Amino acid sequence: YWETLLDVNLILDQLGVDNTLRDVVELGCGYGTFTLPVAKRISGILETTDIEPAMIERTRQRASSAGLSNIRYDHRDVLAQGFGGAPESRDACLLFNILHGEEPVRFLHWAALAVRPGGWVLVIHWRCDPATPRGPAMDIRPRPEQILDWARQTGLLESAGPVLDLPPWHYGLRLRRKESPC
Repeated sequence: YWETLLDVNLILDQLGVDNTLRDVVELGCGYGTFTLPVAKRISGILETTDIEPAMIERTRQRASSAGLSNIRYDHRDVLAQGFGGAPESRDACLLFNILHGEEPVRFLHWAALAVRPGGWVLVIHWRCDPATPRGPAMDIRPRPEQILDWARQTGLLESAGPVLDLPPWHYGLRLRRKESPC
């Protein structure tokens, strides 16, 4: 049911997730809804993190059944520990349907530190539309303008284009990691 609420290929196309991206990190693999398609599109390694071991195991099983070997799994509390790995080492970080939680600026900050200067922090979230069949409570759903403000607060991210309409129920943002000062 979950995957019927998302047009995964449209979302990844609109965000620019393709083989020009080498190494990518994802916050929250969940059921593997995005993990598997992203791993098929990129040219390097997808590191996926989740705070729930059961989600990691489910995604690992799905990836194994699909014959995917370019996914690394990490049971991690990103708010407490960051993404791990070398800083500024990934081309992109995926924050999908997560910024309604606690400390969104901190999530964005960790994401910015994970990607190289000029790299991408790609965000999707549920629209602020009460007709959506799932998603967090309306009073905690961030609007695109809020996420853009949070990104600015990191001091590391800037908007790289318009808000993307991702039907049927989402919007997306492409945030670019600022270049390091000379």
